[in-house]
Amino acid sequence: MRYDPVKDILGNAVRGHPLLRKSFYGMLGLAFLREWHVKRELRRVHRLRGIGDLFDAGTGFGQYTYYCKRRFAPPSILAVDVKEDYIADLKDFVRALSWSDIQCAVEDLTDPRHRNAFDTIMSVDVMEHIEDDITVFQNFFQALRPGGTLIVNTPSTLGGSDAHSPDDESFIEEHARIGYDPEDLARKLEEVGFSIERRQFTYGAFGTVAWRFGIKWPMRLLGFSKIFLALLPVYYLVTFPITLPLMMLDYAILPSRGSGLLVTARKPAS
Repeated sequence: MRYDPVKDILGNAVRGHPLLRKSFYGMLGLAFLREWHVKRELRRVHRLRGIGDLFDAGTGFGQYTYYCKRRFAPPSILAVDVKEDYIADLKDFVRALSWSDIQCAVEDLTDPRHRNAFDTIMSVDVMEHIEDDITVFQNFFQALRPGGTLIVNTPSTLGGSDAHSPDDESFIEEHARIGYDPEDLARKLEEVGFSIERRQFTYGAFGTVAWRFGIKWPMRLLGFSKIFLALLPVYYLVTFPITLPLMMLDYAILPSRGSGLLVTARKPAS
């Protein structure tokens, strides 16, 4: 099983329906613990220095662009992805909402296109898919204005996506690496000029169990047959009362070890 075909099933289900897409974003926000942590970090950065012009590097379905537009009202957002169909769908959604301050584009993050253009860059579960990560980090550094902020969320090397389990190799077929060790990621960012502001593990023991119940197993069912899409509401009706308290514990505790990693770095102000 590969993740992308399953994601395409979900994306196709909401294509061309703005109201349904908003509901889909809401469901993603509840189901994915990483989104809780990323949004909290965005709020922290906003309180400290504002978000400013935002680059959503690897936007996927566009849920973080939507959240930032509504929560922070940044002057501009550029949302990019390598997948043309994802960007086409997001363009249609943005157009339906008449949000002229959001631009959507197909871009390869290894291709340097921007210089001193953004105050904040967020890259959520993207870097584990890119072999040439140093080039991307260099491009991020170049794209940020002095004093700008980079937020990177990625699996860690401590079992991201159950990658160390012998029966779960399928969950990393689309990854260039299992994940990052926090020291290794910090070193790579510092080598291109960033200073590390904050780093934390996510998906500790409680969050990992919640991920298996709430994400991994239903994704496997969808990979087996699209018919399970109709059964997902029943599945989550049963499992969500279990996974929600587990995610709340992970979110509150801030685990010292976990299968997810969230790093915030800054470009020097001068």
